[in-house]
Amino acid sequence: MYEEEVVIIGAGISGLATALALHKKGIKSVVMERSETLRNDSGTAIGIRPNGWRALDQLGVPDILRRTAIPFQRERVVSLDGGRKQDISLYHCIGETRCLRRKDIIDTLYAALPPTTVKFNCQLESIKLDPHTTKPILRFIDGSSIITKVVIGCDGGKSTVANFLNLKPTKTFPIFSVRGLTNYPNGHPFGHEFTNFMKDDMHVGRVPIDNNTIYWFSSQPYIPKDEGIWKNPEVIRQYAIELLSNFPHEIQEMATNADIKSLSFTHLRYRDPWDLLVGTFSRGTVTVAGDAMHVMGPFMGQGGSAALEDAVVLARNMAQVGLNHIQSGSNVIVHRVGEAFNRFVRQRRVRVVRLSLQAYLIGMMLGTSSHLKKIIWTMLLNFFFPNQKSHMDYDCGDL
Repeated sequence: MYEEEVVIIGAGISGLATALALHKKGIKSVVMERSETLRNDSGTAIGIRPNGWRALDQLGVPDILRRTAIPFQRERVVSLDGGRKQDISLYHCIGETRCLRRKDIIDTLYAALPPTTVKFNCQLESIKLDPHTTKPILRFIDGSSIITKVVIGCDGGKSTVANFLNLKPTKTFPIFSVRGLTNYPNGHPFGHEFTNFMKDDMHVGRVPIDNNTIYWFSSQPYIPKDEGIWKNPEVIRQYAIELLSNFPHEIQEMATNADIKSLSFTHLRYRDPWDLLVGTFSRGTVTVAGDAMHVMGPFMGQGGSAALEDAVVLARNMAQVGLNHIQSGSNVIVHRVGEAFNRFVRQRRVRVVRLSLQAYLIGMMLGTSSHLKKIIWTMLLNFFFPNQKSHMDYDCGDL
């Protein structure tokens, strides 16, 4: 059994961004990733709102990512009910919003880290505290164990670290989503516009990544009983084609011509906003960030940006208590870590509660077929969030 100073669990966007933020503050970390290689071939795309770009500025990688995607100029909601195409709302984007391939974000963050930061084939099985030193002991499924002074769980919505902190299990919306990427070799005609199409109880989004590639998603308030079949991309494609058969040809075409490897079926998960309000997100020198802390519905495009904010705020607080002034070979000042984590949780709690509550209300509104319930959820949404774009104004501050 060997010892590490700072261990991050999970090499997704949250884990890599946290490692990079710590690296920029002079704090060395190691990232334990369960997969054999970097998970840059899973997932499709992620919207990054203005608040997310502010965090990327602090991480020093925005210019690389800007070259991979075009900025949105407009966001439009279109109703197709009754066989008519009618604009419900049109929003001219203020600030910078782009849709990035998940692969581009992962690759860029990984490339900015020291070469030995990420260790693969390290799937965490359990955490316990040493009864004598109170240091976390991490046990992995291959039987190996390490002792560490600091653990940051960035291991997603089904987080082992969150279980150690006794956080309540995440829940599922009454919604499923099919997502994919479609390439148009000669260019697509959709410009710089993010368009949401509404028809009956279905919701279809079309998001340009660049001039040739479209990210699209469809969601509806119905969960197929046998979710096991949805691991087969061809089954997903055929279902998506059937699902979109009553939509305009340009939308059907997205599913028909989708990159088969990009297709995914997802039962959308969330952590209850009230659990975020009262939950314990740190215990001694263990904490969580990203989806492990606040997995939320994708309805506002804030999951990725919130994880980037977490990384900046967490690293800043760890540096402010002196963890970036440790001489080579010396030990981490353990008693200061708890102070840093407490600050981090205090500074993030209100922000993630607001994001999660807004996403929850939208998800419940989209997930019901009852007209009365839709009205109730809409009234609650408008009451708590009269300006429903204000979540993009947030600034996580300097690293």
